[in-house]
Order: sequence, then structure tokens, then C-alpha cells
Amino acid sequence: MSETPLENVVIIGSGPAGWSSAIYAARAQLNPVVYEGAITEENRMAGTLPLGQLALTSEVENFAGFPAGNLSGFLDSALPANRRGMMAPHAGEGVTGPELMELMRQQAVNFGTRVITDDVAKVDFSTNPFRLFPSAGGEVQAKCVIVATGASANWLGLESEERFKNRGVSACAVCDGALPRFRNKELVVVGGGDSAVEEATYLTKFASRVHLVHRRDELRASKIMAQRAIDDPKVEIHFNSTLEEVLGDDANGVTGVRLGSTDSANEATTIEVAGVFLAIGHTPNTAFLDGQLETNEKGYLVWKKHFRTNTSVDGVFAAGDVADDYYRQAISAAGTGCMAGLDAERWLAHG
Repeated sequence: MSETPLENVVIIGSGPAGWSSAIYAARAQLNPVVYEGAITEENRMAGTLPLGQLALTSEVENFAGFPAGNLSGFLDSALPANRRGMMAPHAGEGVTGPELMELMRQQAVNFGTRVITDDVAKVDFSTNPFRLFPSAGGEVQAKCVIVATGASANWLGLESEERFKNRGVSACAVCDGALPRFRNKELVVVGGGDSAVEEATYLTKFASRVHLVHRRDELRASKIMAQRAIDDPKVEIHFNSTLEEVLGDDANGVTGVRLGSTDSANEATTIEVAGVFLAIGHTPNTAFLDGQLETNEKGYLVWKKHFRTNTSVDGVFAAGDVADDYYRQAISAAGTGCMAGLDAERWLAHG
């Protein structure tokens, strides 16, 4: 009977936080293992396939170090042919989400990170070494764990929404709002909370007009935020309205939306727009933890030490969007991944 393997560091998740923590852990000679996620239909629908949500994004303009330019030659030299062949040809503009994630993954592998294409289905943090149970079966033990599983954007579940993701439908205005397809065009933001108002206000920098669609008769946002949307001449609020269908075609992507009404006195309407932004919240990917780590009221993991990535269990660290309900950017996730890798190294050194 084979012994259960004991690892120094197991990293769960394969977004910017996961790969950044792996790079730092590998350079520290900790021989880390990354569980990058399984390739399943369930993970595809949840946005938790390997390489994280950034792999679902088209052009990335706001990750430092990647100005617009033709990266084809660099990508060909940096990535193995089998990984390069999985990607679309480079378009000659800024780096795309899949390209950036493949580069991060390869950098971690170059330093000795081992990658397992599987999910961690459950964990036992009650004793150390910690016990991890992959979906494929068996058990892995770890002296230290970094949770970097991210947070999945909430979607409405419309077939048309799925069809036009990354072709005019987005869940991140800060990530995508400045792209040429949205500039000087009319856009839709769905939601009524602070995040939706922030997204709508941000998009007014680029859009000719922003339609804020909310199913109730008043915004759920704070009074100050709500008034900001009401007072903005470029924001039109559609109360008692729901997004029923995203309209578009293969050539242009999104061309409009069909709005339904929660008020029987109003009829469905169609608006010509170039983009739809969902701002109905995110769900941190923590179900597999089964409540073993402390979370805040929104379900995000809590860092227990100021400017450190320590969680409520000694030896378990959290990085990226699974512990960040505010910034939710690739570059901030990568930064906390660096922190978690360093925190893990120092914890093991003094453990």
C-alpha cells in the first residue's frame, strides 16, 4: 500500500494569484504543486476551468508590462508547442487573457512547479499535515496550503448571454470598458447595487450613454452612490426592468438588448447597444472548504494579519479574488499571490 504523499506547499487554483504564488514558492526551492482545476463541463459553466477567469477575457490592457504590440514571436519562443497550439493566433494587439495566463503558467513550470489538472474536492484543515482530497481520488498531505481559487462572476444564465461572452458581454467594466468595441457606444449595465453604479459611472468615461437596468423601483446602492447615478447625464436608469435577451450576430457581436418589465403596465423594449456588463455580484469559490476557514459576510476568505495572507488556520494562506471583494483585478491578484508565496516560505522556515 503506497504512502500518502507529503508536500511542502499545495496551491489550489490557477489564476494570476495561483501562478504568482507558485513562481515564488518554486524559486524558494519549496517544490510546490498546483492543482489547476479539472477540465469539466461543470467547471466551464462555473468559470473555474484551468487558468482562471482571465482565460475567458479577450484583450488585457491593464496588466503592467504588456503594452500593445505583436507578441507572436515571444509567445512562440516562451511556450511549448503543445501549449501554444491550444491558443488562437495572436492578433497583433495587446496580450490576451489566455496568452497572459499561459505565460504565467509556463514561468511557474520553468522554476519547477508541478501541475496537476484536477480539482481539490475537499480538505481537512483540523490537523497538520493538512489533508487534501482530489476529485480523481486518493489523498495528498501538505505542510502548507495556499487557496487561490478566485471568485466567479454571477450571470443571469441566458443562452444569449453565454453566446456573446467576450463578444460584447462582460462582467468587469474596469477590465474591458476601455476596449475599442465599447468606445463612444451605448452600453448596458445590469444591477442595482453599489457595484453596478460604480460600473455604470466608470463606463461613462468611454461610452456615449450607459443604460442601468434594475429589476426594482429603486436602486439598492447606498444613497450617495444612487444619487451619483441619478445625477449623471450619461446614465439612464431603467427601473422595474430585466434583461431578457442579448441581441447580436456573428459579425458584430452584441448589437442590442431586449428588456422585459416587472411592472405589468410597461411593455418590453429593445435598445441598440454595443455591450452588456453584468454587475450582479461574484461568488467566491470556497464551497470545497466546507466552512473550515473564516469568511466575511460576503463569503470571502478573511486575512487575519494586517497586510499578510494568513487565514484563520495557521499554515493556510489565501491569495487573489477568493479573499478580495474590492479590487478583483488580475494585477492585484498576482500581487497577493506573491505575498502568499513569501508568507508560506517564511512560515515553513519558522515552523
